[in-house]
Amino acid sequence: MLFFSYFKDLVGREVTVELKNDLAIRGTLHSVDQYLNIKLENTRVVDEDKYPHMRSVRNCFIRGSVVRYVQLPPDGVDIELLHDATRREARGG
Repeated sequence: MLFFSYFKDLVGREVTVELKNDLAIRGTLHSVDQYLNIKLENTRVVDEDKYPHMRSVRNCFIRGSVVRYVQLPPDGVDIELLHDATRREARGG
């Protein structure tokens, strides 16, 4: 649940989601659920030359099980908050 809570705070921010098939999509995080399924708006593919068929896609839903990485905006990472939440989760509460 730690990451779900963290990603909910990033709604409205731009993120890049890299999928297990090497496709990377950048867009505005619209929503995320407890399974880390992600909905992006105003999307664009990072490597449009490699994936030209994706140029017209502007909104997408990404199943959490196909996500390899989520790249966060540098100013969107509150290290102290993340450390505190990690410690709480490790203690079990």
